[in-house]
Amino acid sequence: MTNKSNLLSKSTILILLALSFFYVGKHFSNTHTFQQLIFSISKTPKTLSLSISPNHNKTFNIPSLINTTSPPLHSPSLSPPPPPPPSPAVQRFGLLDENGVMRSDFEVGEFDQDAVESWNNETEVVDGEDEVRVRVRVWRFDKCPVSMSEYIPCMDNVEGVKRLGLMEKGESFERHCPEKDKGFKCLVPVPKGYKPPIPWPRSRDEVWYSNVPHAQLAEYKGGQNWIVVNKDKFRFPGGGTQFIHGADQYIDQISTMVPEIAFGQRTRVVLDVGCGVASFGTYLSSRNVLALSIAPKDVHENQIQFALERGVPAMVAAFATRRLLYPSQAFDLIHSSRCRVNWTRDDGILLLEVNRLLRAGGYFVWAAQPVYKHEPLLEQQWEEMLNLTNRLCWNLVKKEGYVAIWQKPIDNSCYLSRGSETQPPLCDNEDNPDNVWYVDLKPCITPLPDDKSGANIATWPARLHNPPERLQSITFDAFVSRKDLFKAESKYWREIIDSYVRSLHWKKFKLRNVMDMRAGFGGFAAALIDNQLDCWVMNVVPVSGPNTLPVIYDRGLLGVMHDWCEPFDTYPRTYDLLHAAGVFSTEQKRCNISSIMLEMDRILRPGGRMYIRDSITVMDELQGIGKAIGWRVTLRDTAEGPHAGYKILVCDKSLKQ
Repeated sequence: MTNKSNLLSKSTILILLALSFFYVGKHFSNTHTFQQLIFSISKTPKTLSLSISPNHNKTFNIPSLINTTSPPLHSPSLSPPPPPPPSPAVQRFGLLDENGVMRSDFEVGEFDQDAVESWNNETEVVDGEDEVRVRVRVWRFDKCPVSMSEYIPCMDNVEGVKRLGLMEKGESFERHCPEKDKGFKCLVPVPKGYKPPIPWPRSRDEVWYSNVPHAQLAEYKGGQNWIVVNKDKFRFPGGGTQFIHGADQYIDQISTMVPEIAFGQRTRVVLDVGCGVASFGTYLSSRNVLALSIAPKDVHENQIQFALERGVPAMVAAFATRRLLYPSQAFDLIHSSRCRVNWTRDDGILLLEVNRLLRAGGYFVWAAQPVYKHEPLLEQQWEEMLNLTNRLCWNLVKKEGYVAIWQKPIDNSCYLSRGSETQPPLCDNEDNPDNVWYVDLKPCITPLPDDKSGANIATWPARLHNPPERLQSITFDAFVSRKDLFKAESKYWREIIDSYVRSLHWKKFKLRNVMDMRAGFGGFAAALIDNQLDCWVMNVVPVSGPNTLPVIYDRGLLGVMHDWCEPFDTYPRTYDLLHAAGVFSTEQKRCNISSIMLEMDRILRPGGRMYIRDSITVMDELQGIGKAIGWRVTLRDTAEGPHAGYKILVCDKSLKQ
């Protein structure tokens, strides 16, 4: 009886405790949120225990759960939360590893979008509620008059030339560009009957008459084996005023006179002054020599046009009152054959410019009447030339027949040993010999660098990939070695050109005359050579960036300084391919983008192509302008994929104009 009473008492107490907890729980559930205190009762034989619910320390909104109209759900058994996903592997961009050593497996990252400024060309800003859009409006460009088919804006500026007054020093043959906003805004037409150019190497010997329809030069120079008319073509026998028996024989003569010249090895880059139709440079190309032919637009005004039509490097330029647009120590050899330049005028200021351009230890070859004729006036000119070259410390290496060859010193020792009164003097230290954009000629001798940079270069072809010493003279912000940057650029363009050749079949293109509009160290041109594409590249270094021209020439390449806010010094229809990497995102705030693209259309041959590799921020505008010009435009992704910060705009110029 007693056991039953004890059991009944215990059961009663347990029931009362359970009811007490129930009412306490109900009381706290009337608040909106609380930490749930739910106990479960476990009953085992002879054992009573209280355990804490697995939902302790959690917060719930009880009223919202109670008031829902959804049917009650049974709580699933809880499991531990899944582990966080693994962090993505860090992709490293850059040249150096964690030890500060250049890595060979680096990758090229995207353009820095924060570094690209917004353009300020003619646009319309549409401001909506949620976004701001920029709408570019470009109309269809009209054709220029037929009379402008050979228009060179900065050489054919009649109004600008008239304002010069006296022009006795050749000022009219220099750049005189139209004033801002007065440039051409139309499409330069082709001459009647224009045909696709004859491909290289056939173009060395013949070009279509209809592409350069000017027979005056053939009539004027017909007896000197320059050029002859043969039905619907011009033919080039390979002669010149001083080498009527052919340029090949003439080049052999020079090589025999001074074997150390070593065309294609020691001598890689040549300047041909007053070039005629560039037969000298044309025949040097077969000897691994790049010869840049220059001449003014004078009475023989189409000689540069003929040179470019043949597929030979050439530019319209003149020795007059300003520095030529090439750096100091650019050319291994400078050639002048009956070029109608008075080298000794104004105390030899023109020959001082030759001295600036000539590499230390380089050669000046002069083929002219004063060398060999014994007439009083010509003998006087020869004596003046000898006197001037002696004061320049040039050494007359050889004189044979009508050819004289001088060599420039390799250091400053001769200059420093001259008398204090000797003229011309050395230029002062403040003069930068590589500063050439609209810079007047200096009546002084450019001293050579004390470290002999520019003189100690390798022979061709090793110099193409050897980082030159003049890398250290380039002024720009860099946090890594300049040699590392040089190697990185070379690798970058080599991989890109390899992919172009492989996937876009570049070797099937009839490429000969190529321009890189923003050349850097010349990596693009070097990659074309590495891929054995039979073409030459004009490497343009914009004035808005660092002057890398000395490096380009030390590599054995050609280049020129230029401002893309102005037209380029060449005839229309002279390049097969234009390559523009980062040109527009760099120049958009300084220049009018439409003007640059119209200039590109002017100098590109019908049937030619442009590769514009640039930021996506300018691509919409470029596509609109390209369509307004009449190009066939195609936007491509880069190898980095569709989400990269830049793309490639391929523009094809139609043969039908």
